[in-house]
Amino acid sequence: MLPLMTQRASFRSRHVVALLVETSNAFSREVLHGVRDWMRANGSWAIHLSEQGRGSHPPSWIHHWRGDGIIARIETPAIAKAVRARRVPVVNVSAAGFAPEAPSVISDSRGIAQMAASHLLERGVRSFGFCGDARYVWSRRHGENFAAALCGAGHECDIFPVARDDFANWKREQTKLSRWLKALPKPAGVMACYDIRGQQVLDVCRAIGLRVPEDVAVIGQHNDELLCELCEPPLSSVIPNARLVGLEASRLLDQLMRGQTVAPVPVEIPPVGVATRASTDLVAVDDPRLATAIRFIREHAFAEMTVSDIARAAGMSRSLLERKFRDVVGTSIWDHVLQLRLRAAEQLLMQTTVSIAEIAERTGFGTAEHFSASCKRLTGASPKELREGGGMRGQRGGKQ
Repeated sequence: MLPLMTQRASFRSRHVVALLVETSNAFSREVLHGVRDWMRANGSWAIHLSEQGRGSHPPSWIHHWRGDGIIARIETPAIAKAVRARRVPVVNVSAAGFAPEAPSVISDSRGIAQMAASHLLERGVRSFGFCGDARYVWSRRHGENFAAALCGAGHECDIFPVARDDFANWKREQTKLSRWLKALPKPAGVMACYDIRGQQVLDVCRAIGLRVPEDVAVIGQHNDELLCELCEPPLSSVIPNARLVGLEASRLLDQLMRGQTVAPVPVEIPPVGVATRASTDLVAVDDPRLATAIRFIREHAFAEMTVSDIARAAGMSRSLLERKFRDVVGTSIWDHVLQLRLRAAEQLLMQTTVSIAEIAERTGFGTAEHFSASCKRLTGASPKELREGGGMRGQRGGKQ
């Protein structure tokens, strides 16, 4: 077991903290931003950090480092061994499971997978696949949770059969991925376990002549904005709340270094929303009038409108539109509109300091009172509680 504190901490004015978090990807850099934000609000630590990549060997300095606590992405047995050897409090910000004795703060895999599934379902896709990375435990969990979310909606999901050694031979991997993508019934929706994998899926689609999003709609996870915008077409991606991961990990480490007890259970942080880009700009429904209605809703979700307005835009009677919409989308028109508005509002609540009244106006709820009432009815929490708690879904509890 990792000790809760070290004796030397009490003799210093500031705690000395090591950050074993890679700087090579957007998610981890956002985690580090969260650590910085916590320090600004609660008092500075003396930080030891060096540039490193995902899955790298432990930095040489950690074997001789003397400090008070560690926040680490424990992605390999070697990192776990090096961290344990320091015998100081540790908070893990990886879902790989290599240090079960330490408290961890991780992204909510179920929430991420559900958000990706809902995003594709709303576009009318009814054939689905998941493309993961066999090197990472959390990738397998994302795939399992994506398939479970689709099963709950009455759909199956084809999991791409990836093996660890495939990544050593991209030509062989590309051939397997080409066959798999060609075999998916079209139009298909594919979730990639992270954005680089999504980029690879897009590259293969382009190489074999599959249109994106008309044949294959692709969504990633992490929302590395630069990488997503450099994709062709730009990649839609689920936005994790990595900054909140860093904030919560810092809070827990501070408790540990002060001698408080923290249970070694995962704290799960829900995602913020979906950054929608061209790779999922699709309305895959057979009825062109229903497709027009869905596009009208997307384009005017935050403006004043009624179901009658939507029906007129689609050239259908209100009763016929409501029946067709429920049959295809699986929900009422107005509940769909409210969900779009709520997701946008939740994203503003968690990523900005914009007032609740202004968020209500921006997202089509009109008044703060109407926003609060709708929020409470749909999520069981007020806008203030969502902002303070980090999102709609529960944050604490079992494993991803």
